[in-house]
Amino acid sequence: MIRAVTAALLLATPTAVLAQAAPAAQSAPPAVEALEPQLTGYFDSWMKRANVPGLVYGVVKDGKLVLVRGLGVQDIVAKRPVTADSRFRIASMSKAFTALAILKLRDEDRLSLAAPADRYVPEMRAWKYPTTDSPRVRVADLLHHTAGYVEDNPWGDRQQPLSDAGFTAMLKAGVPFAQAPGLRMEYSNFGYATLGRIVGNVSGVRYQDYITRNIMAPLGMATTGYDVLNGPQDIRALGYRWQDNAWVREPDMADGAFGAMGGVQTSANDYWRWVAFLLSAWPARDDAETGPVKRSTVREIVEGSNFLQVQERPGPSGALCRTPVAYAMGWSVVEDCDLGRIVTHSGGYPGYGSIVMMLPDAGVGVFAFANRTYAGPRQPVAEALLALRTAGLAPIRAVPVSPDLSRAYDIARAVWSAGDPARAPLANNVVLDRDLARRREDIADLKRQVGTCQTGTPIKPISAMEGTFTWSCAIGSVSGRVQRAPTPALSLQVLSFELAKP
Repeated sequence: MIRAVTAALLLATPTAVLAQAAPAAQSAPPAVEALEPQLTGYFDSWMKRANVPGLVYGVVKDGKLVLVRGLGVQDIVAKRPVTADSRFRIASMSKAFTALAILKLRDEDRLSLAAPADRYVPEMRAWKYPTTDSPRVRVADLLHHTAGYVEDNPWGDRQQPLSDAGFTAMLKAGVPFAQAPGLRMEYSNFGYATLGRIVGNVSGVRYQDYITRNIMAPLGMATTGYDVLNGPQDIRALGYRWQDNAWVREPDMADGAFGAMGGVQTSANDYWRWVAFLLSAWPARDDAETGPVKRSTVREIVEGSNFLQVQERPGPSGALCRTPVAYAMGWSVVEDCDLGRIVTHSGGYPGYGSIVMMLPDAGVGVFAFANRTYAGPRQPVAEALLALRTAGLAPIRAVPVSPDLSRAYDIARAVWSAGDPARAPLANNVVLDRDLARRREDIADLKRQVGTCQTGTPIKPISAMEGTFTWSCAIGSVSGRVQRAPTPALSLQVLSFELAKP
């Protein structure tokens, strides 16, 4: 047992200041760098409460690492401070690399997500399923954790060093099922280890080599990999558990067959490139492709399996939030009360805890790695994102006004001015829903109530085909909506004006 002097002493190690400076602010919101004391305070406080020896966090915004800080130590004996180059195991955050490798092979027509997994893993073909009407496990079931396997976090973490031969024997032996495949989501490390076997069998190389060569290396993640024992040891963040009021060194686990579910080791100076690449897939656009995987494929990582869970927990602001969560492809998708859509995954492992949270609609992500068993810094990462949002540094990107939506809005203003909806190219449902005579009366009645209106307010797009607007008038306000019909020629299926509620 390695006994620390005191937790407080080691956590008082001066913070390693390693930020890549954020670009100078061009508008009213302060630069991310100005929030550094506040953000670092969240992580420092959490480390003390959780008895964590070392941590690094990073903020990615608009494709850049705008802030990174190391706190505490990566090794309690040598007392080496955590830096942006310290390498941490990130446990189940590794699943995201495995999932994207599967999608990349799908793009290359080398596998199908809808195919039975035993097409690519022959050892699964003789499995006994729980019922005679059970469907065979599909590749998509493994991605979504809907294969019917039991939740296996306590067991799965310790399978990391299993040999390929040992995993082959495990697959041949089959597995007991918790339920028939396709009935519900139940988190399975075994399932993601099987995806690693699929990557290897389909590509013809070890899954570690395929992911390193085809995803990590093209992104410049030169120090990220799976074999933690083969490389410089003095920059590794060593793993500890907190036991009897002291840190105890967790034994290192070698690279093995289960690494596809949790074996990646990386640094902040590497990992931010992965986060920036993923966030760059939003929004959809016409730019040339530059990544190792197509943007449209990256955007698939948020497509869930429709087994929605609702969790009631405090949000970043502290207010209780009923939060819908769906597991997608190596990621959980959360609709948070404070932050909106979050794409996230945590990692828990003997000696390590980690988490990343991305706001794809804002182009911002925050990640953190810690070197204490299962100490995932979820709370300070969420607090950091909320601070960025509150400071105006993580706004949801505005939907652009398409040319046809602009035309539709011009038509709405012309109809209001003339008081005659017949001036608009109306879809055939409009008159059937409410005839033109009544629509003319509606407009005339509303004009009498509100008087002259200022119709120059920009439209607020919902999509390229729909938008809303509000006009200030002499008495009150008018709110309206236009929506195109799904036809090539511009026609309106919705054209509405009503008295805005106070």
